[in-house]
Amino acid sequence: MAWDTARTQQLLLDAAVEEFAEFGPDGARIARVATRAGVNKERIYQYFGNKEQLFSAVLSSELGKLAEAVPLVLNDGQDLGEYAGRVFDYHRANPHFARLLAWEGLQRGGPEHELAAGADRTEHYGAKVAAIAAAQRAGVLGEGVDPGRQMFALIGLVNCWFTLPQMVRLLLGGATDPAADREALVALICRLTRD
Repeated sequence: MAWDTARTQQLLLDAAVEEFAEFGPDGARIARVATRAGVNKERIYQYFGNKEQLFSAVLSSELGKLAEAVPLVLNDGQDLGEYAGRVFDYHRANPHFARLLAWEGLQRGGPEHELAAGADRTEHYGAKVAAIAAAQRAGVLGEGVDPGRQMFALIGLVNCWFTLPQMVRLLLGGATDPAADREALVALICRLTRD
């Protein structure tokens, strides 16, 4: 029987997503990834290299999924608030993504660390900043805040619902309502992106 390399790599990536989301890059263990995937751990080193390279591959893969599922297309009448709402929906359906970003920030976010998938991510976020800048020039978005900071604020507001759930419960009296949370997020982003 022929070895299915693509399937094995996907099994390992899926298992690594779970492992890194639960334990972060420092706490993750290659042996647990292999066990979760049902694959010999030597395949991880063969396909991805070391643990840092596996973490980078996980972030690249997950960022690609988000970008494909929730494109930012401001020139087609989409507003930034609705985009934020769609990212919120994606995070609700895929809570591991916000956890991966939080772990990266906590354990790899300092200037002494090279960011995982650096060039790809720089290009990805650069395209988002360029879309916001173009929308500002076209008068679709307010120009009061530079595009990079607008995108950063959007990402921060969306991610906080998932990385600080205790604050949501504390500020909202213990009850959360995803539909109301999404509606508030969309309204906030719309207000923040107008002059």
